[in-house]
Amino acid sequence: MAVGLRVRDTLTGEAADPSPGGTAGIYLCGVTAYDDAHVGHARTIILFDVLRRYLEYGGARVRMVQNFTDIDDKIIRRAEAEGVSAASLGARYMRRYLEDSDALNVRRADAYPQATGHIPEILGMIRGLVEKGCAYRTENGVYFAVSGAKKYGALSGKRTDELRSGARISVDQSKQDPLDFALWKAASSDPAWPSPWGSGRPGWHIECSAMSLKYLGERFDIHGGGRDLIFPHHENEIAQSEAFTSSQPARIWMHVGMVTIGGQKMSKSLGNTMSVRDGLARWGPNVIRLFCLSGHYSKPIDYSEGILSGIASRWRQAESAYHELLHAASGGGDGGPSRDVTAHMNEFERHMDDNLNTHMALGEFFGLVSDINGMASQLGIGRPQARRALEELERMAGILGLRLHRASDGDVPGIRESIRRRDEMRSRGMYAEADRIREELAGRGVDLVDRRSGTIWVKRERIPGA
Repeated sequence: MAVGLRVRDTLTGEAADPSPGGTAGIYLCGVTAYDDAHVGHARTIILFDVLRRYLEYGGARVRMVQNFTDIDDKIIRRAEAEGVSAASLGARYMRRYLEDSDALNVRRADAYPQATGHIPEILGMIRGLVEKGCAYRTENGVYFAVSGAKKYGALSGKRTDELRSGARISVDQSKQDPLDFALWKAASSDPAWPSPWGSGRPGWHIECSAMSLKYLGERFDIHGGGRDLIFPHHENEIAQSEAFTSSQPARIWMHVGMVTIGGQKMSKSLGNTMSVRDGLARWGPNVIRLFCLSGHYSKPIDYSEGILSGIASRWRQAESAYHELLHAASGGGDGGPSRDVTAHMNEFERHMDDNLNTHMALGEFFGLVSDINGMASQLGIGRPQARRALEELERMAGILGLRLHRASDGDVPGIRESIRRRDEMRSRGMYAEADRIREELAGRGVDLVDRRSGTIWVKRERIPGA
């Protein structure tokens, strides 16, 4: 089935189809590999994971490319402080980033190119820009000449004259313009690579242009990242890519709002971060994902323990609804009169189609959860309706990347036997013994819910902070 998704392009402000012809090439700016990723990074990758899942749900073929910046001054300084090579430090944090992404249930990208693995492509692009007269050499490297980029500032809405008046005095006095940015930085010590302009290493912006060109071509569908990358990173990417290929690199630019703490951007430089690892240890992947999707992707969201605690409570309700459906779908009978819950999926898709409005789509997901739990506690759910609602709940959860947990087949007989023994204890008035059975199951992540029709069990995700 096709979806009617249209997303807002940061460059034009207009809504556009991200997958014309049923395909979508996506380039996502990844992290600089010198430290663990934080929840702000997680929000960006989770949002693009949902975008990919929704496009594929609609039948599109998606190619996702996410880079790693594995050569940078921050990496070099951190490596020197630890007494290790920049390569080994970068490899460590790239590995940890992928482990965090896997734990968040983020699907792996089709390619994870690294800057140091694409030096020939970067040098080729710089050579082409120099030959076109769009870049020039100084004693400190090679710079892109911003004066030749007539549309410079269009993405960020910044005017070049205002940028020049506010620019700091450059450390390289040989630059022709304060706005000119480095394509190649001269360096005599490792890590460095030979080039026609002397030993050095690539600038930050050129790596993404070179790698997106290699993996997705001159013109692809979506270029994404956090809103903090709009200027200067993505502005500079557009300038150098258009100068090199004579075409705009991406049809759509998508930018994810920052995660803040107390109204301040979550940032390593400010020291106010919550690492993905710490967040996962306290809240688990589903709560972190729900938090990251709880506001419109283009707007900032504020991180607090209170907000995540409330999300954890709502997730517990979703777990209960899921297991109500599992029990009803495998049980007997048609149940009592109940309302049709399958309309939630239509509204879910309508909100997703509207610039990937996950905030409103989550409202439909939890609306379905509320309907299921309400019917289960009052009327019971018949098998046919349970199966329809189960399909709808699992479909929404799959698009949102939420994992609904079930007990393993090997655990089910033991759980049922414990419930049978508890029922027997209760019938004999042995309530202390019955409570001990409940507590024993709870220690194994299994909660019991007593209904008029009998007791059901719910497999819970472990959430230490809840």
